[in-house]
Amino acid sequence: MKAGVSILGIFVADTAYLARRMPDVGETITGTGFSVGPGGKGSNQAVAAARAGADVSFISKIGRDTFGDMALKTYADAGVRPKVVQMDDMPTGAAFIYVNDQNGDNAIIVYPGAAGTIDVADVEAARETIEQSSVFVTQLEQPAEAAQRALEIARAAGVTTVFNPAPAESFPEAIYPLCDYIVPNETEAAALVGFALDTLDDARRAGDVLLSKGVKTALITLGGRGVLYHTGDQSVHVPAIASGTVIDTTGAGDAFVGGFTAALSRGFDPVAAVRFGCATAGIAVTRRGTAPAMPRLEEVEALLRQGVEE
Repeated sequence: MKAGVSILGIFVADTAYLARRMPDVGETITGTGFSVGPGGKGSNQAVAAARAGADVSFISKIGRDTFGDMALKTYADAGVRPKVVQMDDMPTGAAFIYVNDQNGDNAIIVYPGAAGTIDVADVEAARETIEQSSVFVTQLEQPAEAAQRALEIARAAGVTTVFNPAPAESFPEAIYPLCDYIVPNETEAAALVGFALDTLDDARRAGDVLLSKGVKTALITLGGRGVLYHTGDQSVHVPAIASGTVIDTTGAGDAFVGGFTAALSRGFDPVAAVRFGCATAGIAVTRRGTAPAMPRLEEVEALLRQGVEE
């Protein structure tokens, strides 16, 4: 019987720098804070989904180094089952993250390291893990050919497929029809459809474009405006769910994807799963960091109950 969530993606060590602004080229400025911790979109999503109550397997490659040790400890602590290959000749990936200390805005440079070598053969080696899950998730931090093959394996096995087209890299058009859910943020959606998503109507129009490419459901995350759930016969705007002061939006999208897929794997209907994902993200943005900011199941459930009571 299919169960749980399998995720193909990368782990990187997040090195985060707080400052009042980004330095210009050739300029050095003084920061106001620094941290190093676990990151990478797929890895963050795996931690978020596991903390939100799902049985999670994470498929990736890491180096045999200090950052690789950090990855394995992260999965042990979060209850993620690591399906990772450790390489001796490539380092574990790393990310530079600038966080504005006034409003939490961020800018990121990612070097995938060992995970950048993930290929179709690696995906084939993980076939059983993908086929046995009820939900499969991937993104674009590892090569797109690997993402496509994994989505093909999942689709052929009747596994629900979730594709997060992030970062906004180009990818084969053949990926669209493999998506039960495509989950871009407003910037990524704009890159895919060729126009800005300034209004909810723009987002719905973008959703229609994505559906026309073969996607079953477009889930467009709109930051503080919430999420648009858009299918051929239903378009629902789910508002953001706030739980406190926003201090770091870095992992918000990953928190949403992790929470959403955890809820789907536990049998929630899709719109309820979107609300669960919104609550997961709503808590994560009140904390610094990415994986360390992901809330536990009881925290998400408490926030959702609070919303019902209000």
